This record gives sequence, structure tokens and C-alpha cells, in this order.
Amino acid sequence: MTPLVDALRSALAREADPDAAPTMQAYMKSTMPFRGVPQPVRARILRECVQASPPPGPGALAAVAEALWDGAEFREERYLATALCGFRGYARWPDADWLPRYRHWLVSGAWWDHVDEISSRLVGPVLRADRGAVTPVVRQWATDPDPWLRRASIICQLMSKEDTDLDLLTDAIEASLKDDGFFLRKGIGWALRQHARTDPLWVREFVEAHPELSPLSRKEALKHL
Repeated sequence: MTPLVDALRSALAREADPDAAPTMQAYMKSTMPFRGVPQPVRARILRECVQASPPPGPGALAAVAEALWDGAEFREERYLATALCGFRGYARWPDADWLPRYRHWLVSGAWWDHVDEISSRLVGPVLRADRGAVTPVVRQWATDPDPWLRRASIICQLMSKEDTDLDLLTDAIEASLKDDGFFLRKGIGWALRQHARTDPLWVREFVEAHPELSPLSRKEALKHL
């Protein structure tokens, strides 16, 4: 699938905005440079390139995504890697066997833009599709020393609604209650706030039962209640 990788990188180069790139890099506090290509343009690039050279199966999809991620010289290449895995007809191809790949991306990406996208849009669907295989892995992430894996375990069910595994969400949150890291406290509040749209009573009871929640987490959790 080298032609698809090359096409995506070439398209990013054509659409590059040297004036926007430094601002995007500074905002994201990224050591990796940007091309300066905004999300709507990246979406168009991905759509056009995939239509011209579609991956024929999960193996080819994984090869393209890995090449984009591990060989990235610009941050947008990694954005395309994750977007490709959740792209329309391909979103059902990744399964539990992809978790080591996603773990690698979470740890090497190590910032909220990558972690949030991978957690909610890639890990979450795999979790809902195969709870028996994926739940134990997410539980391991919840107690991992890496804070980004713990954030992933907390927010990977943002889109699960009624299918949220409340035991898993509880365990993931409780594992990081004593951590004062901003992104973990914010992630806890975000996960609770999102689930409050589905089950506000459960969220209220959870907050009341956990007085050790940080003020930030508590504020976020109750924001719309």
C-alpha cells in the first residue's frame, strides 16, 4: 500500500500552509512540526486518496496506518493514520488484535489530541464489539504508570451511551482518583459529564459516593446537571 501512503503525504505537502504551521505547532506544544493543513482539508485528502487507492483488507489498512504513524515527519501524518482506521467502511476492520498498535500510538503520541481521538473513536468501538477480549486490556491500562493509557481507559467509552460498562468506567476512574495530573482529572470529569447525558442519576450518585473527586472532576461531571 505504498502508493496510498505516498499519495497522502504528497497531498499534505501540496496543501501545506507555511504560515499556519508554526501557529498549529505552538498551540499543540508539539516537537513534531506541522504542515499547516487543517482538519477539513485533511478529511478531503483522506477521502480522495482512499477512493483512488482503497486498502483491500485489514492487513493493508494496518500497514498504511503504521507507515503513516511510525514514519511521520509532520503531525498531520499521524492524524491521517488514526482517521484512516475509523474511516467509513474500514471502521469495523480493526479488532482486539489491534490493541497493541493502539497502545503504541497512545504512548508514543502522549498528548491529548492523539489520545482523545484514539481512545474514543478507535479503542471504544473495538471494546463494544469484543468486550471479553478488550475489557481486561483496558483494565490494565487503568492502572498503568503511563498517565495517557490511564486517560484512555477513562474516556474510551465516551460514545458508548447505554452500552457503557459502568463497572469498567468506575474502576478506571477510581484507579486515578489520587492522581493530581490535569489531563486525568479533566478526563474523569469529561467521562462523567458525557455519561450524565444518558444516566444523570448514576452520575449524581457516583459523585456523591466519591468525595475524593478533585474539584475540577466534580465541576465537569455536574456541569449540565
